[in-house]
Amino acid sequence: QEHLVESGGGLVQAGGSLRLSCVASLRTFSMYTMAWFRQVPGEEREFVGALSWNDGKTYYIDDVKGRFTISRDNAKNTWYLQMNSLKPEDTAAYICAAVFKRSFRRGVDEYDFWGQGTQVTVSS
Repeated sequence: QEHLVESGGGLVQAGGSLRLSCVASLRTFSMYTMAWFRQVPGEEREFVGALSWNDGKTYYIDDVKGRFTISRDNAKNTWYLQMNSLKPEDTAAYICAAVFKRSFRRGVDEYDFWGQGTQVTVSS
């Protein structure tokens, strides 16, 4: 059964770093486009960035460009979100998502598999 499991969240001071992991139980892992979203209670889920399955290109919202990096390790069926220079406004539950052999997209409804999320809290 396909599923995604995130880890690596925690409490960090502003300016600090965290690396989130998303381990995927997906056959043909390398053929999935994946994305990271984040969500604060009471607000809509927000697209953060994505990594395309075919060319490895990454896409980010302006707010995290230059601070966050998405990567993958096909041998470990794992995607990563390296977050540097964290700000209090980055505080949220971070959730990974995947879709099979489709190009990069931002919409919540366009991903087929979701993790449960890992909480990131950035103190000022």
